[in-house]
Amino acid sequence: MLLVGNQFLWWIFLIGSILRCQSARILGVFPMTGRSHYILESALMKTLADAGHDVTIVSPYAENYVPRNGSYREILLTGFLEAYAEKRKAINLFDSPRLNAIKAIYLVNKIGLTLTQNTLAHENVQKLIESKEKFDAVIVGQFMNDALKGLAHYFGGHLILFSSVGSSTWVNHLVGNPSLPSYTPEILMSFPAKMTYSQRFRNTLFNTAFNIIQILIFHPKQNEILHKYVPNSTDLDDALYNVSLVLLNSHESVSYPSSTVPCMVHIGGFHIKPLNTLPQSLQDYLDNSVNGAIYFSLGSNVNSKDMPADKKNAFLNVFKRLKLNVLWKYEEDSLEDWPKNIKTAEWFPQQEILAHPNVKLFITHGGYSSTIEAVFYGIPVIAIPIYGDQKMNAVYAETGNFGLSLNWHDITEENLYSRIQEIVNVPKYKENAKKRSQLMRDREIHPMDRAIYWIEYVIKYDGAYHLRVASLELSWFQYYLLDVYGLIFLFIFVICLVLRKLFVLLFCRKRNALQKLKVK
Repeated sequence: MLLVGNQFLWWIFLIGSILRCQSARILGVFPMTGRSHYILESALMKTLADAGHDVTIVSPYAENYVPRNGSYREILLTGFLEAYAEKRKAINLFDSPRLNAIKAIYLVNKIGLTLTQNTLAHENVQKLIESKEKFDAVIVGQFMNDALKGLAHYFGGHLILFSSVGSSTWVNHLVGNPSLPSYTPEILMSFPAKMTYSQRFRNTLFNTAFNIIQILIFHPKQNEILHKYVPNSTDLDDALYNVSLVLLNSHESVSYPSSTVPCMVHIGGFHIKPLNTLPQSLQDYLDNSVNGAIYFSLGSNVNSKDMPADKKNAFLNVFKRLKLNVLWKYEEDSLEDWPKNIKTAEWFPQQEILAHPNVKLFITHGGYSSTIEAVFYGIPVIAIPIYGDQKMNAVYAETGNFGLSLNWHDITEENLYSRIQEIVNVPKYKENAKKRSQLMRDREIHPMDRAIYWIEYVIKYDGAYHLRVASLELSWFQYYLLDVYGLIFLFIFVICLVLRKLFVLLFCRKRNALQKLKVK
């Protein structure tokens, strides 16, 4: 009966896919070397293929995925992972100094320029460009890679952006979404939504500096890359502001509520998949954790084995004091004298672990995917941000009362122990995590289905230009009403000038009259 039922569901899925949208040719361009990014991006592209579409994905990862219905072709960015691994050997993120916001802009732009040029210059991408194939839609992973957006025009497809985080200054201006620095914290600033005056002041300065740097420095360099590697390409400005859809990997349960124009769609949690069975050793370990368990992972891009000795010892000493068991994603064989309540491995099935009822706490780097998964399974967190958007996610966990934040450079044995004790023993953290889990799960449609629907919608309605807001047709001074305010201030200035003249004239007449009276 179960087999028959599965076959029935499969046929419903197949028929629904055919009825929903005819097969489309879709190109996905995702050059980021971080596996956490690829997990999200490939999940989207695989589901599009399963829905019956002809999918091509450009990325550094090879899987040879066989879809249930459509087709799935990989164009591999060979050498990217090897080059990234070499750079990672020379960089220890734990020892990185604290960057101020302006230096962070420079660093992110530099990475973006290098990644974009290497992608377009890659021989496999050049072969695709030379093939002059046509695609109905081109999905680009949004990360300081504006030249890649020109591929949509070149291949004749509608431009769709996938943002691995929510709305931000990096993407808002491309679709005319309001992004006032008074209530929209910049990702790299890590402020709460309700900012103090000082925070609003600094947030505004950062926003202004960021936009000036993008317009005067970053965009011209991206435009040069676009014209160098893509023949007969459109100008970057035309490519940038021709976005049909933005898929935001965010949701109100894990990020601050924000305004979105009609072409921006929240799909946070779309990558959450049905749970697999835990390996028996892990299942037994968690089942036998009668006092509870902690899961500790710093993600796919940061290796715990590279921790400085003092920080590693702080974690070991704290875990030794606990009655809870610990699962620690650690990339080397653990030492023989490590505490008996710690189990390590280079990789753990994260979602399956977070779903186990004995897990009481997730110590995380605060990556967005990890935060989403923690919220989905109702697990409170201690966020130890290392770089990027992780600080913002940590602030949100703390302000949302489903976690605590701990700066990496400030870790000591005592403040780590006190935070663990607070999370485990104060009920509000678990209660708030459960509430947010309900919010994330209570959706009118599964976020993956929503993503597929809107991609097909954009293709069906030839770019869905009816979703574009009028602000995209305005110049920057019109958008900020400088021409209107300028005229108003000019009018006020003229009125003040006239009143001053009248006042001077009347005052002079009165003074002359008084002088004449004195003479008499």
